[in-house]
Amino acid sequence: MALHLSSACFSAFSGSKVRAVRAVASEQGSVSVKTTDEGKVKLGGSELKVTKLGLGAWSWGDTSYWNNFNWDDRKLKAAKSAFDASIDGGITFFDTAEVYGSRMSFGAISSETLLGRFIKERKERDPDFEVAVATKYAALPWRIGRESVISALKDSLSRLELSCVDLYQLHWPGIWGNEGYIDGLADAVEQGLVKAVGVSNYSEKRLREAYDQLKKRGIPLASNQVNYSLIYRLPEENGVKSACDELGITLIAYSPLAQGALTGKYTPNNTPTGPRGSIYTPEFMTKLQPLINRIKEIGEGYGKTPTQVVLNWLVAQENVVPIPGARNAEQAQEFAGAVGWKLSNEEVEELRSMASQVKPVVGFPVEKL
Repeated sequence: MALHLSSACFSAFSGSKVRAVRAVASEQGSVSVKTTDEGKVKLGGSELKVTKLGLGAWSWGDTSYWNNFNWDDRKLKAAKSAFDASIDGGITFFDTAEVYGSRMSFGAISSETLLGRFIKERKERDPDFEVAVATKYAALPWRIGRESVISALKDSLSRLELSCVDLYQLHWPGIWGNEGYIDGLADAVEQGLVKAVGVSNYSEKRLREAYDQLKKRGIPLASNQVNYSLIYRLPEENGVKSACDELGITLIAYSPLAQGALTGKYTPNNTPTGPRGSIYTPEFMTKLQPLINRIKEIGEGYGKTPTQVVLNWLVAQENVVPIPGARNAEQAQEFAGAVGWKLSNEEVEELRSMASQVKPVVGFPVEKL
């Protein structure tokens, strides 16, 4: 079936010349890196190109899991600085979702609303800056049929203040009605509301079914976003990673730093706050320390932090785009140093071997549906 695209999203399907990376000074004096095609990767079989590392916006506006159950002006300013620092560092791919920070998840303010606001404010002082936005549809039990996908997408576009998004994903498989959801994704492409479509938390079986259904409409399944990190490698064990590689579907890795456990910031005597503390306990962090120590040693050889080493390890798996979350500028700036260099094959395998001795934490339950 031929695709009829609106001009709003046409640019994703048209070719462009490869240019060199260049730095541009903004009106306020900061220097932003203009990331061009050379610093990007295609998402699956789509024509959408994104930076090799993205930024997750799960924590923005959230008060149910992050931010110690509180959202205030200080955290708002920190999130805005994370956005700007990411753009300045050459990371222009942002992932959000309709449930992040929303009332349905007991949040303070929608992450989509914040991201849309940040983009608008940046455009006012830097009209030429580029950004790729990904958001997600919540497969809630009462949502049935392809029309619900389009309706939710239009609501997301309204909050983002955009005419289309670059990547639209099903956040998790529904209890029922998944065929209708997939048709809704295809409808969104044909209506010019999105440039590419993907899924999230999909098992190998569901992934193949979604791929085949979209293929019949002449639309590629661009991505599958799953929990994937050095200490959570279920996608390698359950066939998801190999299926992505086989079918040409990009694996987008959320929680690539194991929600901070792999950054070197936490120890058995200093565990994460909030709900994360019940997952990354003193006992778990004690078992993790030998791996953290080795990560630090390897990083010192490259002049890199543990965070940068761990993200680079994921990039080394190929066909993987990590999307760590940043709540402030310092974190976003650190992420930018995770690309542009490469761990040796020996180091990649050594870290995998050491990580295999650490019992993984529980992932998102629907991964096993």
